[in-house]
Amino acid sequence: MDTPLSDPDLIAPCGMNCGICKAHLRERNPCHGCSHAEQNRPKTRVNCRLRLCDKRQGRFCYSCNDFPCDRLKSLDRRYRVRYGMSEIDNLVFIRDQGLERFLEEERRKWLSESGVLCVHDRMYYRVRPG
Repeated sequence: MDTPLSDPDLIAPCGMNCGICKAHLRERNPCHGCSHAEQNRPKTRVNCRLRLCDKRQGRFCYSCNDFPCDRLKSLDRRYRVRYGMSEIDNLVFIRDQGLERFLEEERRKWLSESGVLCVHDRMYYRVRPG
């Protein structure tokens, strides 16, 4: 099944899976993900310092000599406490096992017959067609 959790472009440089984000999953005015910030209106995505960081050598923050930087640690801490997930753990997994394997695990973890489980509100959202 082709789902938002199959799209590698929905994995942000910081390790966030935009496919499980409430802003992406909502019906009205959905965010297109951090990799498509030019299509987004929310300033948080357009002006995100992690997304725009010029120290990063590649697509993901793990390719930076400062990985994990203080900014990423702060984001990670907030997500661990509020949502029970870690962007840093995601990035280490992607670095060590690859993006496709990460996407497989994300589908297993967040996708069910009920839809996509949103990390932010723990509600299920119907999968929109590609």
